[in-house]
Amino acid sequence: MPNPVVHFQIHGPDAVAEQAFYRQLFDWHVDANNPMNYGMVDTHTNGKGIGGGITANPMQQSMVTVYVEVDDLQATLDKAEKLGGKTIMPPTEIPNMVTFALFSDPAGNTVGIIKGG
Repeated sequence: MPNPVVHFQIHGPDAVAEQAFYRQLFDWHVDANNPMNYGMVDTHTNGKGIGGGITANPMQQSMVTVYVEVDDLQATLDKAEKLGGKTIMPPTEIPNMVTFALFSDPAGNTVGIIKGG
């Protein structure tokens, strides 16, 4: 079965400004009331599309990242490397939230993977 895209992130140097921009542009609900000031996006689209997040990038880069759900993070990173990709972040757990990893594809695009289940 194909792996679904389950989350997106929009990164910018000023998370508050980015959150305000997308809130006003698309009428998204953005909740950054958490210890990391991570803007959780609820698009309020009644099951159409996916939610995401808007955050500051500590490297001051602007980028969009999609996250794909997989069964085995390390096996997926290993496969990506065999196909010419590169691990950026090994499997990492944010307690009570998510376990994820990041890799770059051969063209340098950052892609996230989230542990399924």
